[in-house]
Amino acid sequence: MKSFNRRSVVTLAAAALLLAGCGGGGQESNNAGSGGGASSGGKVTVEWWTIHNIDPMLGVWNGLVKDYQAKNPNVTIKVNAMNVENFKSKLTTVTQSGKAPHLFHTWGGGVLAQQVEAGLVKDITSDISSWSDTLSPVALSAYQIDGKTYGVPHDLGMVGFWYNKKLFAKAGIDAPPATWTEFLDAVKKLKAAGIAPIALAGKAKWPGHYYWAYLAMRVAGLDALKQAAETKSFENPDFVTAGQKLKELTALEPFQPGFLGADYDKPDGQAATIGNGKAAMELMGQWAPSVQRDTSKDLGEDLGFFPFPAVEGGKGSATEAFGGGGGVAVGADAPPEAIDFLKFISEPDNHRKGVKTGAIFPAVKGTEDAVTDRHAKLVTESLNKATGYQLYLDQAYPPAVGQQVNDSVAELIAGSKTPEQVVADITTAAKSE
Repeated sequence: MKSFNRRSVVTLAAAALLLAGCGGGGQESNNAGSGGGASSGGKVTVEWWTIHNIDPMLGVWNGLVKDYQAKNPNVTIKVNAMNVENFKSKLTTVTQSGKAPHLFHTWGGGVLAQQVEAGLVKDITSDISSWSDTLSPVALSAYQIDGKTYGVPHDLGMVGFWYNKKLFAKAGIDAPPATWTEFLDAVKKLKAAGIAPIALAGKAKWPGHYYWAYLAMRVAGLDALKQAAETKSFENPDFVTAGQKLKELTALEPFQPGFLGADYDKPDGQAATIGNGKAAMELMGQWAPSVQRDTSKDLGEDLGFFPFPAVEGGKGSATEAFGGGGGVAVGADAPPEAIDFLKFISEPDNHRKGVKTGAIFPAVKGTEDAVTDRHAKLVTESLNKATGYQLYLDQAYPPAVGQQVNDSVAELIAGSKTPEQVVADITTAAKSE
């Protein structure tokens, strides 16, 4: 399920050049009043669209809705739970008409920015000011635009290297690499031992963009990526250097045979290649262990995790994380009870109920103790050390720009584009927005 949700980020973004029209209303009820915790007065119905349409999270959400309604008998929370494709389709249709649900799932980034520009979502900065400090700052950052907040996070994850400890030991690698030079050395040792160093879904494209994105973070720094989005220019020498570093890696031929035709979650795809022990590592999000298990085998204790290495001389830090999560946006005409409900589900004890299932990762401070899965703990530990956070580039930027990042990096990995051409193509896409 987590893998599917991640892919939907790209699918939704690509489909969401949707936002013509402004304003937007929910479904029903007294919409007077403003500010979280206030009351509209009388009977109120809050419509909530969520992509968590199966257990365990659907059961958690329904339980919290029941608890909230028991405490607020004048409020009805109408849950509309649907799979990602249906959510994408319905949200596109509704927002094109200039409306938005009272509460709806969001991944933040470029699509949320378009919704803000269209006047479809509410600025909730002041509404949540009394409790926003209980939320993880890195999680909240995905829903902040120009210093204002437009969503509340309920999930947070990160991309890192998942590796097979046995294969590392066989190649004589004593510890996960901490620098880019050490990483390249590890790749060489694995190849010398007859082991495919890295599994990659070249056909899917989106997994490949993780390499360029992380290298851009490590070489240029987070501020450079933000500035590029603002100026619509990626022709920064540091971004070219990031591409050159990626070319250093591809020159070693580190990927499994046939990687250019491989998908991610198919029986012969990237995840299964790792689970079946046919490659030593993959750069993937927090959902990787479950997809490996679903498509092949569970590596159990043999599966380790390490952050993307530091690049010597780079402006970025190895403690800056890359990834995404999930949150809830508030429709422009939502009643104040909608924000009060968000406060309720974001209370630590209530948030823990979801975290305990393993379906979501902590987005509320102090709830890390609810993480029980050994692999999830590895990700949580890394996130707790994070000093900065970058959203997936195919989500952080407008849809067309994100797609160009995926396409151009895939061509770079395949050898048909140069690092200079990559930044030029992404810049062209950005200026066309």
